Amino acid sequence: MLSDVIKNPEYAKIMQSNIRDILFFLFEQEQNFGILCKIEEVDFDPPLPPNIHAEFRPMTLFFLAGYTFESSIVEDEYLSFEAGFGAENIGSFVHVPLLSIMQIIIDENPIFINLSQVKNINGVEKNEIKPEGVKNSMSAFLSNPENQKFLKKK
Repeated sequence: MLSDVIKNPEYAKIMQSNIRDILFFLFEQEQNFGILCKIEEVDFDPPLPPNIHAEFRPMTLFFLAGYTFESSIVEDEYLSFEAGFGAENIGSFVHVPLLSIMQIIIDENPIFINLSQVKNINGVEKNEIKPEGVKNSMSAFLSNPENQKFLKKK
């Protein structure tokens, strides 16, 4: 039965692995893309003001291009990137659990659909993102001299 498959943790592991592989492929190809994800499972650091957060739909599309694409990193079970929100372009690091990515989209066409209904295959809750992981990601990003061009000038 379909519900037995999509609720199976082993199936979720396969989906998570596929999502990770596709993201790595798109990064290697320098291909911009969108992700449609469950917003309730997404974490913003720092948190967004309530008026901006309230505008998100349960399934929200983030398009990764420009600085957002360049700041993206896949670490453990998360896709993280920096983006600006609202008229004030309020910056926040966005942490998306891979299994909350329901579609990966290029040019308005889905190239991947995740049917898994398992939220957590490793016992890590969505809000348990370790700050040192973001710090290490940024250190790795900044260690490449080619990435200096993406730094914001003060």
